[in-house]
Parts: sequence; C-alpha cells; structure tokens
Amino acid sequence: MSDGVPVKRGSVRRAARRLTPDGAEIGDEVVAEEVAVALVYNGISHAVMMATPCDIEDFARGFTLTEHIVDKPSEIFDIEAEPVGRGIEVRLRIAGQRMAGLQERRRTLAGRTGCGLCGIDSLDAALRPVPATRSTASVPRAAIARAMAALPAEQRINRDNGATHAAGWATLDGILLAVREDVGRHNALDKLAGALSKLDREGADGFVVVTSRCSYEMVQKAAAIDAAAIASVSAPTSLAIETAEQAGLALVAFVRDDRLTVYAHGERIKA
Repeated sequence: MSDGVPVKRGSVRRAARRLTPDGAEIGDEVVAEEVAVALVYNGISHAVMMATPCDIEDFARGFTLTEHIVDKPSEIFDIEAEPVGRGIEVRLRIAGQRMAGLQERRRTLAGRTGCGLCGIDSLDAALRPVPATRSTASVPRAAIARAMAALPAEQRINRDNGATHAAGWATLDGILLAVREDVGRHNALDKLAGALSKLDREGADGFVVVTSRCSYEMVQKAAAIDAAAIASVSAPTSLAIETAEQAGLALVAFVRDDRLTVYAHGERIKA
C-alpha cells in the first residue's frame, strides 16, 4: 500500500535530502501514510476517502454513523477491510432499510485530506439543520484544559511523523477515554466515533478535543456522537459557530496555555 518502508502503523520511511547551510544531507525521513480507502455498502461503492491506514474499521463505522447512513451501531452487521492494490476496500453490511435510504442519495465521490461535505451535491443538502446533541451536561473549564494537555502524549503516530491530527473523547473531569489519529481531521473524528460506538456509554456524558481548527463538519460529527462540547486547539469557522449554536453544542477554541475562547453556548462551560 506504500512505496516507502513501514516504520510503525501509520508511518513510512522515505528517502529525502535535507538542505542545510553547509550543504545537502541525504537520509531518510519518517512521513505519514496516506492511502485511498473505499467504503462499500452491501456491495455498492459509496465513497473513496484519503486516510491514514490504521483503525480502518473504526473509521468505516464512525463515518457510517456520523454521516447518518445508519441511525445506530446495531444497524451495522459486518465490516471487512482488505488491501486492494495500493488502497483498502472496506465492505460493510448494513440494515436493508438503511441501504434503501442510502441508495436514494447514493453517489460515488473522491475525498481529499481535510475534504469537504462528503456525498453532498446541493446547497440545501449541505446547509441542512444538524441534529442536536442529546447531551445537556456542562463542562468544567479545568476539564477541557486537562484533556487537551493530555492529548499530545496519546498522539503516537504524530510522534513519529509530525503530520497527523488527533481527536479525543474526554469525560467531564477531563480524562481521555479514547484517541484516534489521521492525516485528515475529519477522519480522526470519524475514527473516534467508531471507537466510541463499541463502548458502553449509556448515560455517560463527555466532550471532544481536537488538534485542528474547528469546521462545520467537525461540529456536525461531534453532535452526532452526542458530545456536550467540542474543544479545538485552533480557530473555528463562522459556520462552525452557527452550527454549534443550532446543535446545542458548546464550541471552545484556541485551547492553549491555560486559556481558551468560548464561541457557542458559553453557559455550558463552567468556570
């Protein structure tokens, strides 16, 4: 799946020339893996995304849930991932009723790292209302700082290649329960959603922390997994703020050095 030499899961070693004031140095560099991942539902191809080839089943499960292809994890019956050429094909078997709904809006698309609105072909569909989060919890400011501070230590892939985003799920006291990484920030959040779907979280509130900027899709996916808030290390977009307001989700950004900025539902962030 890669022309490079594998180092650890998600990274490969490639030849490179580092240019210095004293001249070029020839050596190897560790870089992030990126491959095409095809998502096939009940034998029909739906999407091709570019992603880091780890936690692929979590990615497929999370994408299926956050894109509302199914309503609940039990409607995903089987997932099988197989290398095909230089990419990966993920075959999912989902409930017939959900497949019928998918076929109504089915289209084959090619995703990019940090891609746009997947499977959307009209402005009305792109700007449709986002279902509200079911969480009504408030999130302590200290918990956000604690979770964000703990995130770098969990970024094992980024530690090798310096090129992957991370998304983490934290409890209301700031303890990280799960972290996933990918070259695409949306993919990292989908992988997190897939991982969480396998856990028993009934009645357990929490929030999302991400190492990227916060866009519309990041808010939409956080609301889809019933987060109380999404906290990002970088800036939000205007549409992300509007969407968070509509979805009842607290949006916090620029979480750095014991400071943060609250953009939506500030009443849900406790001092």
